Amino acid sequence: MSLVVIQPSYGNPAARRHWRDTLDTLVDFTTHPRTRLLQPAERKQLDEFHPGGSAHFWGATSRQDRKMERLQPGDIVLFTGQNHVRGIGEIGALFRNAAFADSMWSADEDSGSWHNVYSLLSFVPVEIPYQEIWALPGFNTGDNFMGLRILDDEKAATILDGLCIEAQQDAAHERNLQEPAVRALRTHTDIVDGEAVHTPTTRYALKEHELVVHRTEAFLLQEYTDSLGITQPKRLRTPAGITDLHLALPHGSEVVEAKRGSTRRFVREALAQLLDYAPHTPEPAARLTALLPARPADHDLALLHRYGIDCVYRIEPGAFDRAPAPEQARAVMAPLWRQGRDD
Repeated sequence: MSLVVIQPSYGNPAARRHWRDTLDTLVDFTTHPRTRLLQPAERKQLDEFHPGGSAHFWGATSRQDRKMERLQPGDIVLFTGQNHVRGIGEIGALFRNAAFADSMWSADEDSGSWHNVYSLLSFVPVEIPYQEIWALPGFNTGDNFMGLRILDDEKAATILDGLCIEAQQDAAHERNLQEPAVRALRTHTDIVDGEAVHTPTTRYALKEHELVVHRTEAFLLQEYTDSLGITQPKRLRTPAGITDLHLALPHGSEVVEAKRGSTRRFVREALAQLLDYAPHTPEPAARLTALLPARPADHDLALLHRYGIDCVYRIEPGAFDRAPAPEQARAVMAPLWRQGRDD
């Protein structure tokens, strides 16, 4: 699994200058005089990851040497500042070169050169308020993410899932695990265990690409919770993943799954996820709800209702309508939602 790094990068004037110089714009590492400052192995790395000859860059001072030694290509960086995640990127080349770093950024008065240099295979500016992270299981309200921080595996998985980020390295790993089955189906040979073929140290051919961070669900969920007057929405971590919203009800709980579309594909995704989450709620789930940006087609709404699942959909800015499942369907299905609970 990719590591996830919290990288403060916008909280003071110096950081904002660095942002302007190497994140707002691509840096040419081939024709600029700074190219002479690169060691052959460093230039080789950059050429492999960025054949176009330019990249976004960031760096860290000697205080972060030990943490930087843990990072590798494909790890995810959340660039933070002024109470927001302001950008998300994937690491490409990594090396330690003070002269190259100093050609891009002025040294810090106390900590010196930003000599731990890394390029970004992808970088996308975002505006994600810290509150969205605080709502995720395992994160604390009021945490302002001071200092470079490498998240533990559980928090890394939570934040990637909760913010809808797919790491290129993890996607490559999934494709490689599927490859034995693909070969077997094509050639009618025996299927072999993917883990027996690919060791944990497998390196993937990572390439520059556009990082996609889906935000529609987050915007929809924010508008919905605002309409309910909820200022601190809660999410649950379950063995099946992270719920989008968990609400306490007088006789149980409501689990809400938001989707960025209202077509059959998204209805079916919401249905599967809600049924997967339901047995793992701390209180028995009394209501399961799909939250959609528009009313789905009648046959898709009927699909949700067949399993006792409500549908809430947006009718205009700040306003939502609920199409509740028939009480009889809910009464029949609710015991099935809860199968597998320990209590």
